[in-house]
Amino acid sequence: NSISQPSAGATTLKIKGTHNDKAGSIYLESADASVLAYIYPDNTNGLSINTSTSHPIVFRTVGTERMRIDSSGNVTMPFQPAFNVYPASAQSNVAINTAVTVVFGTEAFDVGANFASNTFTAPVTGKYQLNVHLQLDALDIDPSLYQLQILTSNKSYDLTIDPNFSADLTYHGITNSVLADMDASDTVVVKMYQAGGAAQTDISTSTVFSGYLVA
Repeated sequence: NSISQPSAGATTLKIKGTHNDKAGSIYLESADASVLAYIYPDNTNGLSINTSTSHPIVFRTVGTERMRIDSSGNVTMPFQPAFNVYPASAQSNVAINTAVTVVFGTEAFDVGANFASNTFTAPVTGKYQLNVHLQLDALDIDPSLYQLQILTSNKSYDLTIDPNFSADLTYHGITNSVLADMDASDTVVVKMYQAGGAAQTDISTSTVFSGYLVA
């Protein structure tokens, strides 16, 4: 007659189990048992949501599918923020002694439309996996360093190389990745910094920047 409400003012349906270690359950079945599912909690597995047939479990908000777990255990989240971008054309003779923003003119994909003007903007607070492969052409051996920067609103994640080569390089790739803490509306851009030497290095169209919301 008196049930503790999970939310003040809510009306609660209570299903009580007959065992101390198992609560009540909800069992769902079609007329021919071709569709079967049940929900139950116990002290071993916690709350279980199960389909006994080959049907998936699908989560929707506002009538739109947001997550699906199929019968093989594959999990898809079609609206999870994610992007993959690359330059539409090369950046030639990149300026020295200044952090130069890498220009990404082509999107392979941009789930949620959060990437624009070379910048990814976090739609929600969370942990974001960010990955950059910077492909450089015509590297100079004279600079004191080359630096690949993943620059977020909170922190710059820098990868530095010393171009102590025997001669100028025709091609050289630099890769940087980080699991970054970003608040909603925080931004991230990719920059390259060359200290000294000649302004001869090009950023190739083989450069790739990608990221996605992990948690």
